[in-house]
Amino acid sequence: MTSKSDNPPNQSAPTINDVAAMAGVSKKTVSRFINKSPLMSATTREKVAAAIDQLGYVPNPQARALALRRNFMIALLHDNPNGQTVLNFQKGVLSAIKDTELALAVRPVDRTSPDVLTDIESFLAKQRPLGVLILPPISERDDIVELCKRLDIAYMRIGSTVLDEPVHCVASNDREIVQQMVAAIINQGHTKIGFVRGPDGFRSPLERESGFLDALNEAGLKPDPALMVKGNYRFQTGLEAGLELLRRDDRPTAIFASNDEMASGVLHAAHGLEIRVPDELEVVGFDDAATASHVWPPLTTVHWPIEEMGRLAAMKLVPEFLGEAVAKLDLEQVIVPSHIVERASARLS
Repeated sequence: MTSKSDNPPNQSAPTINDVAAMAGVSKKTVSRFINKSPLMSATTREKVAAAIDQLGYVPNPQARALALRRNFMIALLHDNPNGQTVLNFQKGVLSAIKDTELALAVRPVDRTSPDVLTDIESFLAKQRPLGVLILPPISERDDIVELCKRLDIAYMRIGSTVLDEPVHCVASNDREIVQQMVAAIINQGHTKIGFVRGPDGFRSPLERESGFLDALNEAGLKPDPALMVKGNYRFQTGLEAGLELLRRDDRPTAIFASNDEMASGVLHAAHGLEIRVPDELEVVGFDDAATASHVWPPLTTVHWPIEEMGRLAAMKLVPEFLGEAVAKLDLEQVIVPSHIVERASARLS
């Protein structure tokens, strides 16, 4: 007996057009069914399923990619000095697309290069992704967004504040959560609080500094420029900033560092100067990186939801590939809120 999926030797394999004709629907509707889109009625879904079963149709990813003039992948562009941030974001993206045909292509770029736009355009032209995820700080560049628009490639900007319309953006609430963190420190009686800035060229350091200043202003405290020291998100600059602040005669009793790596440097400086944490100095950071729980004492910090942001960004970028999961997705959601993680380096409650 010949099964319904066995084609005679001289008969070509059934196509998506054959399925559409038999089911009495459009080719686009069949494509939605294949991609498990919820955007069709149960009756239509049953018709398409029956036609596929009767014809023995097997979707061809290569043919579909050719028809779309896109490959079944999304691209991640980044120029971020924190490798763990990129890895955590990737983890979120991969969790979103794990049950789809999609792949992830990661492309590091050099934002300081005069050829950065040319390099990105060449990459996108060769890879032909369905969409592009853009991590900070290059997500703040409008020229990269304009390039995506010109190439007719969907894009998603990731940031520490809202950078675009909701359909093109996922962000965290850095300014708000830092304000809450520093307000909690002030509520414990601290009035002399040090601050370690992040690097130039990033929006996140500006947002976190704004949150720091908001908290001081709300408490009626005047910022002391001498207690606000520059860093670049690296351990060494946190160590140097910590030594500068803690060698002062009027040293701070608490220090907020704009990320955990620098906060770890501040802890190291305190240990070297035999300043006890948290008894004589409280230290807090931002990110909730693995470092935060590995240092001593474990670091009170802000959990930056970069993995959750990656998952949401991927889902918003390619909702048509997510099947029933997209029905539960709020495509207008932009903010993924951070939260404070209290450990031993600071007593906030």
